Amino acid sequence: MKCPHCHSSNLRVVDSRETETSIRRRRECLDCKQRFTTYESIELSPLVVLKKDGRRELFDRNKLVRGITIACGKRPVSQEKIQQTVDEIETELRNMGKSEVKSRTVGDLVMEKLKSLDYVAYIRFASVYKAHQFRDISDIEKELKELKKK
Repeated sequence: MKCPHCHSSNLRVVDSRETETSIRRRRECLDCKQRFTTYESIELSPLVVLKKDGRRELFDRNKLVRGITIACGKRPVSQEKIQQTVDEIETELRNMGKSEVKSRTVGDLVMEKLKSLDYVAYIRFASVYKAHQFRDISDIEKELKELKKK
């Protein structure tokens, strides 16, 4: 690493602090005495989602946040809780130790998390995610009865 001011590599770390996703380091150039900040973060290997039609798509955390946010619309679920849920889903996917996961696996994890987060959000998500499984209103009612048992 070199000083962004004088390009010297004669540096020292003045302060180091951990953030949620990285380590912040305050550095000082021993030649020009200028200080600057750097951030260190873990580079995660890409996670690929295998779609039903065979296409492969990079895992998009923002897409997951959007979908869950829509399902939780006008519900008492904070954005912080949604972010935490997405963190849990991404961690579980990465802990599977595979570079590719099926979109069904992602959807099933979302369903599982939403079921414990908010029943209405779960039903909203299920009505889109499981649309092919719901033939009529009685199938949705059956799903609701299962939820009430728990």
